[in-house]
Amino acid sequence: MDQNALIDKMNEDLGTEYRSIVQYVQHIATIKGAEYQSILDELKEHLAQELNHAMTLAEQIDFLGGTPSVQVPQVPVETDGAAALQLDLDLEEQQLQRYRERVAQAQELGLPDVAEALRPLLEQTQDHVMELRTALGK
Repeated sequence: MDQNALIDKMNEDLGTEYRSIVQYVQHIATIKGAEYQSILDELKEHLAQELNHAMTLAEQIDFLGGTPSVQVPQVPVETDGAAALQLDLDLEEQQLQRYRERVAQAQELGLPDVAEALRPLLEQTQDHVMELRTALGK
């Protein structure tokens, strides 16, 4: 992998963050029921963190000489509480794997500053996965 390939992968990651933002906004607005009230507060925190993740990725892409993507992948529509949370969990698990790969790739390319900038995204995404698994009883 070279630096341009890393930029391309990070732009894909940026797209998944855009999808997360849109998906969380929809789920926060549409999930109903007393059993979901505590997780809705957590989803609001996730939403703010996803926006910060997108900013971090865009800044790192620019730092590496790339142009941050504006492409938002298709967002599935789901308003059933458990199904919506499962979609969120699936996306967070994908992002977690991607961030593990990205941190390792940045280190392999001799870009320790980029790896360090991405590490908080990895850690917060791990937290998101654990919180969603708990909410779904997994």
